[in-house]
Amino acid sequence: MDIYSLAKPLLFQLDAEAAHDLTLKALKYAEKSGLLNLCNTLPACEPRQVMGITFPNAVGLAAGLDKNGAVIDGMAALGFGFIEIGTVTPRPQSGNPRPRLFRVKEAQGIVNRFGFNNLGVDNLIDNVKAAKYSGVLGINIGKNFDTPNEKAVDDYLICMQKVYAHASYITVNISSPNTKNLRALQEKEALSVLLARLKLEQTKLADSYGRYVPIALKIAPDLNLEQVNEIADLLAAHKIDAVIATNTTLARDMVQGLKNADESGGLSGAPVREKSTLVIQQLSHRLQGAVPIIGVGGILSGADAVEKIAAGASLVQVYSGLIYKGPGLIRDICKTLG
Repeated sequence: MDIYSLAKPLLFQLDAEAAHDLTLKALKYAEKSGLLNLCNTLPACEPRQVMGITFPNAVGLAAGLDKNGAVIDGMAALGFGFIEIGTVTPRPQSGNPRPRLFRVKEAQGIVNRFGFNNLGVDNLIDNVKAAKYSGVLGINIGKNFDTPNEKAVDDYLICMQKVYAHASYITVNISSPNTKNLRALQEKEALSVLLARLKLEQTKLADSYGRYVPIALKIAPDLNLEQVNEIADLLAAHKIDAVIATNTTLARDMVQGLKNADESGGLSGAPVREKSTLVIQQLSHRLQGAVPIIGVGGILSGADAVEKIAAGASLVQVYSGLIYKGPGLIRDICKTLG
């Protein structure tokens, strides 16, 4: 039995956000004290080449768990092939009022309505600079809640300009359900404008820094086939480097009647697995390899990761699965993928 298996029953007695905060503090302490090196064996896994980047293994940490990049070294010690921090916004914001994180234990799901709570992009950059980690680092960027959609591009550009020098790739989050009207940026005209501006800025920054940093777009699972196809066509037309599928879902049909299922916010974990995989399949069919896909949503086992890869993903990310299964999930996925 690993340490997490012993700690999990105690953590699950706490309020979900309190447990989340405590886990991050414990992880930071364990890394600094060297405890993680004593109890963790890094997974053996084939490297993957995606977006022109060599990933040591195919398993990444999804954005949202370490919003401020405060425990990068601790996360790295768990054996991830890449780490994505954020979502970060130009200005600090407290997010939605607590409680805002809920377990749907019977379904191995989580509902959150955080609302991009973070300490701002400058704080995140300070944390990245302080970290020893030199592996693949994704930085996930968003807009402040009080920035109207017609000015959203400005927020994304501010974040992009600030994180560019510190990121291996940059993820543009337009799919969180917890910032009012954010998902409207996935609509065809708004998305085309956003991608064009981001691509232009990427070209300028690549010239300035002498280094090309890829852009990934993170999309929602609550899209119909026509919307998925429109997004896929725009990704290819604007030469976006990757797409991350998917964020959390607003649907509740798969958890109806369960405790906390009716809480507002985005649902992640096992209940979103099928919706996420379907979007990956649809993207893969439309893109035909033009843009790589990073699969995330409901991965709680090696078999779940294989399902995402079979659907068309090149890499996978975990978040909720880590909460229910612990760090052993990373090794399980690596072992299964080979």
